[in-house]
Amino acid sequence: MSERILHNPQDIKRMLTRIAHEILEKVPNLEQLVLVGIKRRGEFLAHRLQDLILKFEGVKVPLEGLDITPYRDDIDRKHQEAKQEKVFTLDLNHKTVIIVDDVLYTGRTIRSAMDAIMDAGRPDAIRLAVMVDRGHRELPIRADFVGKNIPTSHKEIINLHLEEVDGEDKITII
Repeated sequence: MSERILHNPQDIKRMLTRIAHEILEKVPNLEQLVLVGIKRRGEFLAHRLQDLILKFEGVKVPLEGLDITPYRDDIDRKHQEAKQEKVFTLDLNHKTVIIVDDVLYTGRTIRSAMDAIMDAGRPDAIRLAVMVDRGHRELPIRADFVGKNIPTSHKEIINLHLEEVDGEDKITII
């Protein structure tokens, strides 16, 4: 298997900047905005978006990291017990929640995140921001904010590498 770089650090910075501007255009009341980054890379992307919104508007929007493991539909029931624990420290009621993730594929991770959010409260809206949408949805889920659409085959793998986790920013395909 060979890995090919599709996007470099400058591309990723431009994508995040564009997503931040789109969020600002579509969510006029930043006081009602909460970013929820899906652990692991989605949480780092959410922090970057938080920093960009602060830079552009002077408002530090609240942010939560989310481990969707207890909400996955492919794990055994013993992990379901973790759902009883409080997942969020922020009140999500009547907020616009933007889920942030790295690569959107089948939609199952996002469904799990929505389940966790709905267990925590009743937001006014849930939106989705992803760096890469590669297609092949198994559920009727679409992203509201997308860095890049990269059509793939089921055999291909898209990886988003981030400085915080991998030592460098890049998007690759295998």
